[in-house]
Amino acid sequence: MAVTAQMVKELRAKTGAGMMDCKKALVETDGNMEAALDFLREKGLSSASKKADRIAAEGTTSILVKDNEAVIFEVNAETDFVAKNEGFQTLVKELGEHLITTKPATVEEANASTMSNGLTVADHISNAIAKIGEKITLRRFEVRTKSDADAFGPYLHMGGRISVLVVLENSTDSDAARDIAMHIAALNPKYVSRDEVSAEEVEHERKILTEQALNEGKPEKIVAKMVEGRLGKYFEDICLLDQAFVKNSDQKVRDFAASTGGSVKEFIRYEVGEGIEKREDNFADEVMSQVNKK
Repeated sequence: MAVTAQMVKELRAKTGAGMMDCKKALVETDGNMEAALDFLREKGLSSASKKADRIAAEGTTSILVKDNEAVIFEVNAETDFVAKNEGFQTLVKELGEHLITTKPATVEEANASTMSNGLTVADHISNAIAKIGEKITLRRFEVRTKSDADAFGPYLHMGGRISVLVVLENSTDSDAARDIAMHIAALNPKYVSRDEVSAEEVEHERKILTEQALNEGKPEKIVAKMVEGRLGKYFEDICLLDQAFVKNSDQKVRDFAASTGGSVKEFIRYEVGEGIEKREDNFADEVMSQVNKK
């Protein structure tokens, strides 16, 4: 069957693949559009596998809220440039809709789940890799459900470089919940309250503070009292409720939340690429390696 320009255009519109790749797929499959789609998908999967060893530490975090359900998630790519790509942003939206609808328990379960287009999440991402040309991964997500008496506080900073989701319990003040989320994005607390800090962590910090005080030459009889005071400052650094509220430094976050009639139940804070070991490429060494091959 003769392959026409219209057929190539149609296949390209459906797949986003290059014109020559579309023409080759149609030639290889004797003009069968469905077979050509499979051909390109297989090629996309092959391309994706070649990118598997690359480090995807850029990308975006995002939040989707629907009534009493919310999902916060991170999708990684290799470069910040691709993270701004329209195709990548579309993929992020599609993944958010799928996650909040199906509520998988793990990333593995999410990747194996079937989307509304009939593809698994893993295959859908692989197709996006074929079109976009970079390794892309669904790295993590959390799904939360609240009651009608509670409020979600979603906040995205710098277009998704940081995302925070707050659950404000026994208050429907979503603006206040968002303000608390903004505070968390800025100050990055580790815990909601002191109750969440393990006894081991507290004792470890107490030991360090004691040694610091003794090394400063403080009398032993006042060291214990000093340490407890400094431990209070440590809690202010790591516990949300003990922190001075960014929008009113005279007020603790605990008091701001209470002013709405509620309390902070939990928060989730994602920052793009945190914890991923990024490859440090040495450009000079790379050039020399290429020169030495010649």
